This record gives sequence, structure tokens and C-alpha cells, in this order.
Amino acid sequence: MSSRKTAGGFSALVGAIAIVIALVIGIVIYKYILGNPANFIDNNPENEPLQGNYLGIVYKGGFIVPMLIAVNITVLIYMFERFITLSIAKGKGNLNAFVTKLKDLLASGNIEEAKEACETQKGSLANVVAAGLEKYELMANDTTLDKEQKIESIKKELEEATSLELPMLSKNLPVLSTIASISVLVGLIGTVMGMIKSFGAMSHGAPDTAQLAAGISEALINTVLGISGSCLAIIFYNFFNTKVDQMTHSMDEASFTIVQDFSKSVK
Repeated sequence: MSSRKTAGGFSALVGAIAIVIALVIGIVIYKYILGNPANFIDNNPENEPLQGNYLGIVYKGGFIVPMLIAVNITVLIYMFERFITLSIAKGKGNLNAFVTKLKDLLASGNIEEAKEACETQKGSLANVVAAGLEKYELMANDTTLDKEQKIESIKKELEEATSLELPMLSKNLPVLSTIASISVLVGLIGTVMGMIKSFGAMSHGAPDTAQLAAGISEALINTVLGISGSCLAIIFYNFFNTKVDQMTHSMDEASFTIVQDFSKSVK
């Protein structure tokens, strides 16, 4: 069995460290950028933000804001990680063009050229095809097995090679799908806390308009940040999931081509 496997993707430890770093960055942004005294009346973060100063407005969202900033940063980190990893897994050329070339080479019996094409293409699909072609040659020269046994042996090799690649392709996608849910829930916590402040401002006779406005503002800011993180996570999850499906389909098509060609060429 071929031991080739496309490497890539964050390990669990690196992923945990990335999340911690994102949280630290979120706190720094909240405290030193959003909470910069220059964003507020009389240079005092306890006062209202300056007119039209959105940094100060977001700061008033409260302590949930740095968590939501961290969530959005985490989405971006994993977006870059998946983009780089799947680009490596895709290889150097167009997948459809590679599969078409493979079909032509196998149809003309150019196994060696097909293996060279795999070396040029690289990536997950090329690894699967290379493993299948190596087994193809081995079975073509084998005189101890019948045709059906040889075909089953090639199928097994292709399945095992594919099983080595698929976990790397879908690795860390569950993180994005989890963030899509968590981001909304964290934002909802901030929203509820803001609404509690708003109702508190109306609970003692005449409403405290300043506290009422602050509570509503906090609620809406957390809602926006929570929904933003969720939207980003959903968009990137679906985008990368589609890429994985395309590569998986190409692997299946290439595997089918190898098996069919062997079935026709070997008596």
C-alpha cells in the first residue's frame, strides 16, 4: 500500500493555541483600540462616545464584545488555514483537466506517463491515483490471482488511499460549523444583558433615558457582532465543504477510471 499522504491542517493543540491567541487579540482590541480615551467625551471611556465614533460605540457593548471579536478572528484564522490546506491538497493543476488526462493516458496504455502526471499534479487526488496505478502495475504482472481478485485488490488499494486523504480534507470544518452556532449564542447573551439594563432603567418611575439608550445600544452591538461571526462561519464552511465534495468526486471518478481500464485491458 502506498504511504503517500497530503499533510496539512492545524493539530488540536495548535487549534487551541490559535483560539487563545484570538481571545488575547480580542481583549487588546477592546481595551486599547475601542476603549481608547480619544473615542469618548472628555477623554473618559466612562462617558458617552463622541458623535459618530463607532469604535467608542462598539466599546459600549460591554465585556462580551472581546469574546465576539475573538470569535470573528478565530473564523478568519481557520479560513486561512483551510484555504492553504485545500490549495495544497488540490495540487498544481486543474482537477478536471487532470482526470481527463488520466483517462486519455490509461486508454492508450501509458501507465508510466500517468504516474509522471501524478508527480507533476501532486496533492490528494494525485496521491490516490498514484497508489492505484502502482497496484495496477503490480496486479497486471501477477499470475497467482484471477481477474476478479485483482480488481478487488485495486479497489481496496484505492479505498485505503482515499481514506488517508479524506480526514485531512475535512479537518477543522467542524470548528467552523460549531462557531456558526456559538457566535449567535454568545451574541445573544450580550443582547439579553443589554435588554436587562434597558428594563432596569424603566423600573423606577420615570425612565433613565441615558441608561435605557446604553442598554439598547449594548444589546444591538452584541447582536450584530454575534450574527457577523455566524454568517462568516457559515459562508466559509459551505465554501470549503463544496471544495471537499469536488475533490472527493474527482477521486471517485479517477478510481472508477482505473478499475474500468484494468477490467478491459486484463483478461
